[in-house]
Amino acid sequence: MAVLVGKRAPSFKATAVIDGTFEEDFSLDRYLGRKHVLFYFYPTDFSLICPTEILAFQDRLPEFERRGVAVVGCSTDSQYAHLAWQLKSRDTGGIAGVKYPLVADATKTIAANYDVLGGHYDYNAQGEMTYTGSPMAYRGLFLIDKDGIVRHQLVNDRPLGRSINEALRMVDALQHYEKNGEACPVDWRAEDHSSNF
Repeated sequence: MAVLVGKRAPSFKATAVIDGTFEEDFSLDRYLGRKHVLFYFYPTDFSLICPTEILAFQDRLPEFERRGVAVVGCSTDSQYAHLAWQLKSRDTGGIAGVKYPLVADATKTIAANYDVLGGHYDYNAQGEMTYTGSPMAYRGLFLIDKDGIVRHQLVNDRPLGRSINEALRMVDALQHYEKNGEACPVDWRAEDHSSNF
């Protein structure tokens, strides 16, 4: 597993679905110098756990936006799968109402560059290249600062959902450090330091 913390976030251009429309050549570079980015990967569209996270990020999107943070999701599905899922209502297993970008990584290069792609290529006894495992993304989450540097990285196995509260806590901690130069100890919370934040 590559540790990207302290390094420039891998750049890419890909199609994203944003509020029900396709945007070609979407890139995180659009946020450089302007916003922090919470870039996360999820395994697959039309699944059970993934919509709970995608919808939770949407429901709490105003909290990220108040902090100047862009939320961007990504999976190894196509933009057509993203759109079809976004057009399905929540009560039928869809993610209707998601406004933030969902990046299509059908070539799996973005997940590979962020080192969250499950499985690997190997050779069988006949010398043929085969893929071992499942070529879907793990639940990777990357907090990227305004300079494009990864400041926090978390990767969960596919069955293990993330905490939106923890993602917000890490945003607050990073922004507190950037503003005040103070390190944030164990279980640090912004509400405990509101006079300094």
